[in-house]
Amino acid sequence: MSEHPEELRDREPRPAGQKPSANLTVDAYQRLKAEVEELETNGRQRVAERLLAARELGDLKENGEYDAAKNDQGLMESKIRKIRAMLRDPEIVGAPIHATEVGPGMLVTVRPLDEDDPEDETYLLAEHAEERAKGARTVTTTSPLGSALMGAVVGTEVLYEAPGGNFRYRVVAFEPYTG
Repeated sequence: MSEHPEELRDREPRPAGQKPSANLTVDAYQRLKAEVEELETNGRQRVAERLLAARELGDLKENGEYDAAKNDQGLMESKIRKIRAMLRDPEIVGAPIHATEVGPGMLVTVRPLDEDDPEDETYLLAEHAEERAKGARTVTTTSPLGSALMGAVVGTEVLYEAPGGNFRYRVVAFEPYTG
């Protein structure tokens, strides 16, 4: 597992029974930290500039640009709060190195079973949608596909229901994602 970020190394132990704010890999922690810093600086500056420009257009009651900028500001501030909450006291995790079944932190390769010429697809099975792995799409453990993959082994056929219908896959490989 990667080294813990410096700001998390010397923190006080979590009181008994208190859950972490999130389970994140070191990579996800660093990426989220950079994203929230970007949003709090340049993101807020861009929104402020949009609001100022929209105000100069006149009447705020019928100003679509102002309404859109205010809406974007609210969405951005909500995202900042969500990320800050995750970064407050996270548990830094890594995928189990000698796993015998699919679990969080794994790269899982599956083959669609309902296609004439199927191509294997690789997913990162993660606890949070903010996790990323190069060359793989992220699927959370609570999503329909992620739930179906949990506990699977190579050769397992998984079926899940999504808004587009039922989908079947065969697990062809899995490995820990080490970043």
